[in-house]
Formats: sequence, structure tokens, C-alpha cells
Amino acid sequence: MVNSILAPDDQAVAEEKAIQPVIHHQPKGFSDHFALGFTKLLRFCADTFFAKRYGHRAIVLETVAAVPGMVGATIQHLTCLRRMKDDDGWIRTLMEEAENERMHLMTFIEVAQPTYFERLVIQLAQAVFYVGFFLLYLVSARTAHRVVGYFEEEAVISYAMYLKEIDEGRSPNIPAPAIAIHYWKLPADATLRDVVLVVQADEAHHRDVNHGFASELAHQPASMIPSAPYPPHATELKGAS
Repeated sequence: MVNSILAPDDQAVAEEKAIQPVIHHQPKGFSDHFALGFTKLLRFCADTFFAKRYGHRAIVLETVAAVPGMVGATIQHLTCLRRMKDDDGWIRTLMEEAENERMHLMTFIEVAQPTYFERLVIQLAQAVFYVGFFLLYLVSARTAHRVVGYFEEEAVISYAMYLKEIDEGRSPNIPAPAIAIHYWKLPADATLRDVVLVVQADEAHHRDVNHGFASELAHQPASMIPSAPYPPHATELKGAS
């Protein structure tokens, strides 16, 4: 559980921050409003298609969520090479985000096996979203990062709803998959609820980072909201199953 990772006082603060779904960046200008509107449209589609099947929702959405970090890292890398300048840590941050989102996917595949139809949806959604997000990042990196910030806001809310389903007994609180125990350094008796908490904390961290990047590109003041805690991760997965 989270309290095995952090000291008791730190754990209480971290969990409270992790499950707080109401942090929201107020849109400023057309770019931000476009990003928020696009996010709300995708949220409507996800709610319509998956309803309360949160495990299956997570599989499809985490497949898409792993795309922006890699796209951003690729374009930032090429831009820095062309301009012969430092990246100020953006590339590594974005690649870590992409890897982290991929581990979310690998975890939830163990929780809810996707159907063949959902696998088809994953392939189509990833192909369309990759091309669209790549073009958006080329046109406006600020808007692209703001889109991801709003995506992550919705992800935090979705995982809060998932936690409620577990706590109220509508979703089984099964043992945590071995890959999640290894990656987040959870105790051997960790449950799905523990996994959802650390995944939600990851998403909250990505939310703050991407909103911060977007504000920096827009030359806006950085958010005064403290960055959400980022659970410690394994640096490699040898031996995980």
C-alpha cells in the first residue's frame, strides 16, 4: 500500500493529493479553450463507449495516453538538434511520461483482458491519435501540452470514480498484478485499490507537468499549485511477470 512507501505523515498528504480530482487549469485564450473542448469531446466518447467498465476503459485510454510523451520527446529532440540548444530536461521528462503510461497499460491488461473488438479500437485509436497529435505538436506545442494537461485532469477524475466503485464493492478489489508490485515497489499483499492510487498519482503529476510546459510556452506564470506526488518507480523490469 502507499503507506509502505512513504512515512505515515507523508503518506496521508500524498494520498489526499492523489485522490483530489478538482484541480483545474482555467483556460485562457483560444488555444486553451480548443484544448479543453477537444478533451471534453473525447471524455464524452469514452463515457458513452465504456460506461463504468473502468478496467477496459483504462486499457484503451492508457494506450492513447502513452502517445503524447513520445511524440513530444521526438519533436523536442529534433528541434534541439536543429537549433543546437539544450532541452532543459524536457526530453527525458516526456520519455519518462510515455514509459510510465505504457506501464499503466501493461498493468491493466492483467486486470481486464481486452476483447478482440477492444483491441481493434486500440489500434485504430492509436493510429488516428498519433498522426493527429503529431501534427498538432508541430503546429502548436503549447496547445498540445495543454491538451495533455486536460487529458490528465480527466484521468484523475476517472480513477477517482474507479476508486469509488472499488470502495463501494461494485468492482472487485483483486490482488495487485505482479508487474505493478515490482514497478511501483508495492508490498506483496497490495491490492487493485493500491494500484489505482499510484496510477492516479502518476496522472496528477503528468497533469501538472504538461500544464506547466504549456504555460511556459505561452509565457504565462507557472501554476501556484504544488506538483502532485510522483510514486517511486522501478528503473528496470527484469524478473517482473
